[in-house]
Amino acid sequence: MMRIVIIGNSGGGKSVLARRLAPTLQVPCIEIDSILWLRGWQLAPPADYDREHDRLVAQDSWIIEGLGTRGSVPQRLERATHIILIDMPLWMHFWLAAERHVEWMSGQLGHPPAGNLQPAPLKGLFRTIADVDRDWMPEIRRLANAEETRGKQVFRLATFEELNSFVLPGPVGE
Repeated sequence: MMRIVIIGNSGGGKSVLARRLAPTLQVPCIEIDSILWLRGWQLAPPADYDREHDRLVAQDSWIIEGLGTRGSVPQRLERATHIILIDMPLWMHFWLAAERHVEWMSGQLGHPPAGNLQPAPLKGLFRTIADVDRDWMPEIRRLANAEETRGKQVFRLATFEELNSFVLPGPVGE
């Protein structure tokens, strides 16, 4: 049973990587944004998010990608068997988020986050990316390091090339 967390800042390719890995590893792919956001970029009620997060994390096998709420990150990392930390430079997140925004606005984005038909306002997204880099990422790195000390596999992807070429060994062919 594999429980894989893919975590990192917004616009970093978490969803794309999760959708690429899930079929090969034969585990369901869970987008945390789908329980965090309602249509129109309205936050789900905290009790609803917490209840659904707890239910999903309790399952035997999964890839869960995304940030979610700050308070839910430790539970996900503790339950995971593998952690993939996408930790690229801040400018890469801005660049990738801008590319995604252009695709979204032109109707070419195949998998919009949380199923929202309209993109989040770009100015707000960029502010969130900067805030997460400053306020969340140091704690996420610390939590990942603590889980690695406990014996979990932690993969740190720091470049676009590492992200695109990443492969996690799995149950296929065992």
